[in-house]
Amino acid sequence: MSTSTMRPTTGADEAAVAEALVAALPGPPLMIQFHGSDPVPMQALEAGVSATYVGPRSADISLILLDRTELIAAGGGDARVRLGDVLRPALELASDVIGGGQLGEVSDGVPASLFQSADAVVFDLIGEEGVAGWFAVALRTPAPPRAFRDVSSRLGRISTVQMTLAVEIGRATVSVQELLDAQPGTVIELDRAVGSEADVFLNGRMIAHGEIVVVDRRFAVRVTEVLDPADEI
Repeated sequence: MSTSTMRPTTGADEAAVAEALVAALPGPPLMIQFHGSDPVPMQALEAGVSATYVGPRSADISLILLDRTELIAAGGGDARVRLGDVLRPALELASDVIGGGQLGEVSDGVPASLFQSADAVVFDLIGEEGVAGWFAVALRTPAPPRAFRDVSSRLGRISTVQMTLAVEIGRATVSVQELLDAQPGTVIELDRAVGSEADVFLNGRMIAHGEIVVVDRRFAVRVTEVLDPADEI
């Protein structure tokens, strides 16, 4: 069970996220405390992971653990298992505290800007031998809807810029062992039934829902719902 130092008036929501994280991390139990004014060592940033949580309330989160012994053991010592894969279950449980959204890809490395941002709350992760790592959370509350403005006349210079549109039909949660046992022909069940809506992402951000169709023998997506910008931030 994790414990923490006294929370200030601000940062209580972020502390709840941090407490859920340390309760789910593999290895010896850790405690959290609010980080002081000393900067996190720059060389430690390369050893961490980062992810973005998107929902009614979004967040940028980053985690650094100095001792990877337990993480390597949790991954079975297999080089195919990334640090982010091992840490993802704990990060998902932590981000569930925010609620109503989805955790994006867990990537290697930590942006220094997050730990230096005035919007981020940084925590020391304390083990038996002192500081075992750091955790940063920057929560973002969607801005209120703005009055409609015709901006089409301002888009001339970027109207031909190419953007990546991706469609996700479902996800699956598998154990490390199931991943390592996967062979050609292995069937992985997704979390959605046949005929369920697919999610449409623009540059990694969900913008719409749709249904999969076939056009000229190619898969396509028919948009059924376009999300309001205030809902998908």
